[in-house]
Amino acid sequence: WGVYMTNEAVKSVAESIRDNFEDLTRTERLFANVLLENYPMSCLGSITAVAAAADVSTPTVLRTVKKLGYDGFPDFQAAVHTELEEKISSPITKFDRWNESAADTHILNEFTDAVMENMRQSLMQIDPEEFDAIVNKLSTQKNALHIVGGRITRSLADYFFTHMQVARKNVHRVASNSNTWPHYLLNMEKGDLLVCFDVRRYEHSLLNLTHLASERGVDVILFTDQWGSPAAKNAKHVFNLRIEVPSAWDSSVVTLFLLEALIAAVQKKTWTQTKKRMNELEYLFDETRLFKKFKKIT
Repeated sequence: WGVYMTNEAVKSVAESIRDNFEDLTRTERLFANVLLENYPMSCLGSITAVAAAADVSTPTVLRTVKKLGYDGFPDFQAAVHTELEEKISSPITKFDRWNESAADTHILNEFTDAVMENMRQSLMQIDPEEFDAIVNKLSTQKNALHIVGGRITRSLADYFFTHMQVARKNVHRVASNSNTWPHYLLNMEKGDLLVCFDVRRYEHSLLNLTHLASERGVDVILFTDQWGSPAAKNAKHVFNLRIEVPSAWDSSVVTLFLLEALIAAVQKKTWTQTKKRMNELEYLFDETRLFKKFKKIT
């Protein structure tokens, strides 16, 4: 179990680049930007090829990777390769890896420790100002809000959609079958929001959807993992959240936590209109007899 904690605390290469960006020189920043634009493929060539692609010298590459915390270019690339292995892990591969390194503790304790570490690492990387900026956008009803998820994350999309639909008007749940997405894109306008969920094993269709939406002037808000969905390059805002747990499946606990925090913040900011919509909704629930009503005993 100690091995898990040590590995999980290590930042991804992309996180290291972003966290150390301000300490880089102008030329080093140019190199760093090139790496992030086509990450992680931009990191996989020889040192001369990587330098040439960024139009910088090999000494610049060496200085940059050392500033990012790596012993040298081979160490830097080894970290990238480790990330790629994590990204493409199938559920069976993940389970086998966890099972081999499992400590002799109860799964409840092991899972709890993993989730708490995920929460701690994720919260350290969330910028409160960016969080507030997203809340402001979600609270503005003049632009439509579109929400989409993937094979597993569509349940998170449904959860977020249900709550946001109560708080504001003009909220649309994009269907999971991608063959209908051109119809949804047709109605997306400049200034609209698209909340997208995409974690490993990243879906090609979501990459295409976010690309086409951003081309239409839609602000994409992406919920992804610590490695980062390729769709991040199309997003205005990105939440890189920790998802690793001792299981064949990844965890959605931190993502759900952040969604509920956003819902609470939007509800508080828009309470006057949200309260009115809630009252109307309760009336409709009563009229349709959706919920059981308990009679008062006299």
